[in-house]
Amino acid sequence: MFSWYLPKIDRRTSLERSDPMDGVADIRIGGLSVIAASLVAAMILSVISLPDIVPDRVGYLRPEWVVLVLIYWVIALPHRVGVIVAWCVGLMMDVLLGDLMGQHGICLVVVAYVAQNLYQRLRMFSVWQQSLVVFGIVGVNQLINFWIESIADHVSWSLWYLLPSVTSGLLWPWVFLVLRYLRRVFNVN
Repeated sequence: MFSWYLPKIDRRTSLERSDPMDGVADIRIGGLSVIAASLVAAMILSVISLPDIVPDRVGYLRPEWVVLVLIYWVIALPHRVGVIVAWCVGLMMDVLLGDLMGQHGICLVVVAYVAQNLYQRLRMFSVWQQSLVVFGIVGVNQLINFWIESIADHVSWSLWYLLPSVTSGLLWPWVFLVLRYLRRVFNVN
């Protein structure tokens, strides 16, 4: 008689339920953790210092790991990773590296915007053609970064400053293959 206000208890097991969306929240949380873990790993690779034996000029060859991982996730999942994620990751990079607040945020927003506008074309390219586009995107990232640092009088120009875009372009095929493997293994959608 008064059962209308009592909550319904579903005693069926998860295999007996007919709704295919029951486990979607668990999959999405797993997918977000894979994306976040890959971005954190890229941040760690960005701040690891080189040994004292290595000359200072070799430090310029360090690829832009965070930019590479962000480009991959924007191309692979443009509906989940975009400009807002890029802004948040950029602010975390600013705090991590001790740079001007918003410097990496602006650079990564531009990178995410360009990658999001080109993601359908980039998916049609081979991995080596994608690496040429990634070279250009990372080069734009480096130039914006240099522009912001030069406004703050922190750096002077040299061609060494653009070498991370070359190494990032050369490493793109391997970064792409590793992240695609992780996306498929963990079913990140």
